[in-house]
Amino acid sequence: MDKDYKLIVVEGVDSSGKATQSAILKENLLKLGKKVESIEFPNYDSESSAVVKMYLGGEFGDDPNAVSPYAASMFFAVDRMATVNVTKKEIFTNGNIVVADRYTTSNMVHQASKIDDADKKSEFLDWLYDMEYEKLSLPKPDMVIFLDMPVENARELMAKRANKIDNSQVKDIHERNADYLQKSYDNAVFVANKYEWTTVHCAKDGKVRSIEEISEEILAKVKEIL
Repeated sequence: MDKDYKLIVVEGVDSSGKATQSAILKENLLKLGKKVESIEFPNYDSESSAVVKMYLGGEFGDDPNAVSPYAASMFFAVDRMATVNVTKKEIFTNGNIVVADRYTTSNMVHQASKIDDADKKSEFLDWLYDMEYEKLSLPKPDMVIFLDMPVENARELMAKRANKIDNSQVKDIHERNADYLQKSYDNAVFVANKYEWTTVHCAKDGKVRSIEEISEEILAKVKEIL
């Protein structure tokens, strides 16, 4: 795929503010006169997310670890491949800035957290990178913004948030597992450092920073690559 656009990914653990900050970033870039499109993963509006919904709904087991990181990664990767190449293909062109709420990076955050052994984690991340970017030819991000939201703050925000799949208050198998949330956060910090993502700290002195303060920092960092 010829790349005549920029892909900016907003990533983080559950309830770190990804949807909110992705939307604000898009609006701020539009105000600067940029051509901007947005995309969200998983793509729940597409049939390509069917197996993702089954997984998050607990049909393969209520414990996230019931499904290997390799298998679960494939569920999400296929949804992305279908979205990028079919249902949302038109936005990846014409000099657009594409703002993505989650991306391949979410497999790095969530699925790699299931692996404790450092060597096996590294082996998995290498496999994942090759599978998504090489085998499936998904475009590589120009920037990944990592919203570093500590778990204790994320859980407070999560309690107020509806489930994205069906707009209910029922949490998916990732969100209702406290141990998994902590492992995902610890792993996210590790992965963000490993791949040199752009980190934005969302809490200070134990309190969540304002939406405006966070969005201003994000915009300033994005401007550096435009």
